[in-house]
Amino acid sequence: MITVKQRLFALSVIILTFHIACIGQKAESSSGLDTLSTTDLSKDTARHVMVAQGTEEIYQGHPTTVLLPDGKTMYCVWTYNHGGPCGPLKKSLDGGLTWSPLLNVPTNWPSVRNCPTIYRLPDPEGKHHLFVFAGTGPDGGMYQSHSLDEGQTWSPMESNGVGPSVMPFCTIEPIDGGKKLLAMSNIRRPGETKEKRSNVVSQSISEDGGFTWSPWRIVLDLPGLKPCEPEIVRSPDGSELLCLIRENDERVALFMTSKDEGESWSDVQPLPFALHGDRHKAKYTSDGRLVVVFRDTGNGSETRNHFVAWMGHYEDIIQGRQGSGRLKLLHSYKGADCGYPGLEVLPDDTLVATTYVKYRPGPEKNSVVSVRFTLDDFGQ
Repeated sequence: MITVKQRLFALSVIILTFHIACIGQKAESSSGLDTLSTTDLSKDTARHVMVAQGTEEIYQGHPTTVLLPDGKTMYCVWTYNHGGPCGPLKKSLDGGLTWSPLLNVPTNWPSVRNCPTIYRLPDPEGKHHLFVFAGTGPDGGMYQSHSLDEGQTWSPMESNGVGPSVMPFCTIEPIDGGKKLLAMSNIRRPGETKEKRSNVVSQSISEDGGFTWSPWRIVLDLPGLKPCEPEIVRSPDGSELLCLIRENDERVALFMTSKDEGESWSDVQPLPFALHGDRHKAKYTSDGRLVVVFRDTGNGSETRNHFVAWMGHYEDIIQGRQGSGRLKLLHSYKGADCGYPGLEVLPDDTLVATTYVKYRPGPEKNSVVSVRFTLDDFGQ
């Protein structure tokens, strides 16, 4: 029989080992990118599209995007102020080159707050619907809105029943052949006081295409660390799920994998240094290469606190390799206050990455800006 004391000792060893691994990763960070080129596209303003201009009074923050099957129609949703009220929604009919004025949304959208995410989700019969999720409604829980007509009209925001969350669903992946949806985000550790403000990674399942969700199930809790904002990437052969994770205390980045559609997850490992960052968003291009955009948080990285893109292969991450190349997409004139991106791949493999960023010096607050690039820009 293992005693409680023995269990606590084993846990302390795991935590200590993990911290040592993180420290070792930091110590190597100054040379972590020596063999990986970073191309600076941030001054090439011809690539930039202003989705929502910030002003001295208005802060545009935390966008996400979705591309419809026609390869042209794109929606972008975001908030006013840092984690502030939802409501701003725009539409592009040309793959993000130009954007509509603000669209009409239900009057209660601004009553929910914090980093909305937008998805086009399949139900078990193969029908798709658009959803917007927001982190905090009037009762403290996650709220959602849906559209049955590809974004022409939207339902009011309503609680989806999963309970309190820090973020809305950061990532959603169809599982079990599309019969279910696996959604992941981060919540506070249940029962803690407000002063501690932990982050634990949790997941929820929908069996009806996103209209209803199961209660949270915690899948990663690292006492002393704050894992959050997961991103799911399915392996090229479909057999494995890879979860990229931001860590909000030591400022490293982690990953774990699942071979059973999220029923269980491996132990976490540090991501390659080239992927140390916040709020990863990943997409495959037509030739199977993987592109990930994020806010760089790498200690010693020349692009730290700016908006970057990484390119490589799925196995690079699993095997701890640095990848094939990086791009600096946008320069943040407000340090780490950027990221939280959308990433779309157009039919010609043009990538459109959309983020919030203080785009230029001066009193102007954050704007929502997109950057267009291709695999050729990585020099590969």
